[in-house]
Amino acid sequence: MFKRRRTRIAERLKIVGSVLADGAVEVNGDLEGDLTCASLAVSRKAHIRGSVQADRIVVNGKVEGPIRGRVVVLKSHAHVVGDIMAKTLSIEKGAFFDGRSANAGEAKEDREHQSKSNESKKAVGKTPADLDGTNPTPAPGDKGSTRVLSNDLATPKKKGSDET
Repeated sequence: MFKRRRTRIAERLKIVGSVLADGAVEVNGDLEGDLTCASLAVSRKAHIRGSVQADRIVVNGKVEGPIRGRVVVLKSHAHVVGDIMAKTLSIEKGAFFDGRSANAGEAKEDREHQSKSNESKKAVGKTPADLDGTNPTPAPGDKGSTRVLSNDLATPKKKGSDET
């Protein structure tokens, strides 16, 4: 019944603050803040200072901040300073891009890999008994013996011994 319309930020309009929209947004003016919407078109005269997130993003103006979308297109007059995370990234000849780009699908895999890597780093310097939970952790303030592993991680040594 009603035709869905695009929200427009006019050419001489400056918005300071975050913008959240359900549908499409066309930016022709200035925005200082974060923008989240379904799809975004940044015109040649537009300038956004903040993060941008949408399913589809087409930039032909200036964006200073991170961009996150499923499909991101940098047109020939685009000027982007910030990281881009997208499933598909297209950069036309003449566009300026200063930042890092990552595949949105790979980014999730990287986070999972980083989490597993952090778990393995926590295990470095521990004995097998420490890892399987059979070696009890001393209570705070407990003056019991503390085991220090040598550089080769093979032979446990007593703390304070002359051997190194």
